[in-house]
Amino acid sequence: MKIGWNGGGHHRALETIRAEARRAAEDGFASFWLSQITGPDALTAIAAIAADAPGLEFGTSIVPVYGRHPMTLAAQALTAQAATGGRLVLGMGASHQLVVEGVLGESYARPFTRTREVFRAVRGLVAGEAVAAEGKEVIVRGQLAIDAPACPILIAALGPRMLDLAGSEADGTTLWMVGPRTVADHVVPRIREAASKAGRPAPRVLAGVPVCITADVERARAHAAQGLAVYGHLPAYRQMLDAEGVDGPEGIAAIGTEDRVRERLARYEAAGVTDLRVNALCPTPAEEEATRAFLRAIARAGVGG
Repeated sequence: MKIGWNGGGHHRALETIRAEARRAAEDGFASFWLSQITGPDALTAIAAIAADAPGLEFGTSIVPVYGRHPMTLAAQALTAQAATGGRLVLGMGASHQLVVEGVLGESYARPFTRTREVFRAVRGLVAGEAVAAEGKEVIVRGQLAIDAPACPILIAALGPRMLDLAGSEADGTTLWMVGPRTVADHVVPRIREAASKAGRPAPRVLAGVPVCITADVERARAHAAQGLAVYGHLPAYRQMLDAEGVDGPEGIAAIGTEDRVRERLARYEAAGVTDLRVNALCPTPAEEEATRAFLRAIARAGVGG
């Protein structure tokens, strides 16, 4: 299992993203992941900072399939792929009704259909193909002329149909707010079966986990509960939290001593996760530095250490 750094979507300035990516590369992490929320555009940021972190794989987790046309998304992805020298992984997903309808003003009536149609169009476009598709959600007619290799595509998949799509047609899935038991019992069996039936390689499974090395578990859990509170109110994540049997998003975080956290992260590897994106989520600077040191060590030596 490869360990990557979760750059998140909290940044306001390109320079802080650049500094964090550079540190991730220096610390030995395999990859660096940005989310598309309200800060700098994730794909543009990756293209801008790629030269500052040579050898690091860059990924989006995720870019919503709403808010930009597939031609635009594919062009952005290929441009970032060219800027990174072929080190980009495009993670895309349906986002949430709260965002799509409340912020973008679009209909969230068919998130699976939109994801499938956008994915198929983008997959063809980044491969250099001419795409002519008239779907229920999007219409695409065109071909891109950008000198860059096709990038792998991960689909944010929690439900059965999304997992089937991610396994049978994409390169895997990117997960958030999903615990190791749910990965083992629900995600991995479904996505692997879909890939096998389609004659595709074993899919990549990327999971995100906030981490805190601490002696004060209750304080750290309270801090995580506050910082992650919004995810407990989004229906798709709420289903995953319930499936895992935890009260809130803080139940997904790996919190405690080094041994306890190592054991928690090892459960993801045993469940079939191929890539873990981690970040430090701690109440104090001292705990954050201790957590960074621990994560740096497992990035270089593996969870088994």
